Amino acid sequence: MRKIFEKAQFVSDHPGIFACPVCGAELLRDELSLVCANQHRFDLAKKGTVSFLNAPVATEYSTTMLSARRTALNAGVFDPFLDEIKPQLNAADRVLDIGCGEGTPTAKLAESGATTIGFDISAPAINLAGALNSPAFFCVADLAHLPFLAGSFTTIVDLFSPGAYAEFERVAPGGRLFKVIPNADYLKQLREGLYAGSDKATYSNAKVMSHLQQRYPEAQIQRVRYDFALTPALFEAVLTMTPLSWQASVEARTQLLANPPAAITVDVSLITVDSLG
Repeated sequence: MRKIFEKAQFVSDHPGIFACPVCGAELLRDELSLVCANQHRFDLAKKGTVSFLNAPVATEYSTTMLSARRTALNAGVFDPFLDEIKPQLNAADRVLDIGCGEGTPTAKLAESGATTIGFDISAPAINLAGALNSPAFFCVADLAHLPFLAGSFTTIVDLFSPGAYAEFERVAPGGRLFKVIPNADYLKQLREGLYAGSDKATYSNAKVMSHLQQRYPEAQIQRVRYDFALTPALFEAVLTMTPLSWQASVEARTQLLANPPAAITVDVSLITVDSLG
């Protein structure tokens, strides 16, 4: 139960962040709950997380997939691009991690000393995130209707999630955006191994990149590409964690697991927008 009190204290220590998803009024701490002036109440769970949804939303992100993701990320699969972002954060920042999943990247970013909040629409993901030993605060929320006050953040971090740019600009006007999107070679060993001979064997980020650059023509783009060495067990975790494998045949998965590559290619664009809105 210690964690629930720690996160309740987080809410007390950081006013001006949370907004009621029902009426939009500020949410403040009331014992182990967040409550607005209109008495809409959102209770903290035992792990100190909170859900701002009216009802759970079913997603394809199973506990098995999320646990595999944690295994892979704890091994450092995403560390090179996270290490590009983390040094640019400091204790004066308020950081929102968009679609944080099971929370490992959020926790790493919180090591910067920044006030850090991660959210995801998946309740199982946030349940796992709540088990982390991290100063970050985690919640279940909807990307399209963020439960945060206007101007409550200085920085948005978006790792592989959709870009709800109007909401980003509302909660972090004038703030920074760090957005990571996959390039053509991202996890290419999986694409080629699972979907050889089909359209799914290749990928283009042209549509996503074009939309972002139209909105933020001054955005800076940095390519981060590396090969990450894998054991067979770690490769299985990478295969399990990614939606790339969801539509693959059992036969293709079995063959790939029987002959795993020695490394996986991570190829992304780290896009930095210095001033949102």
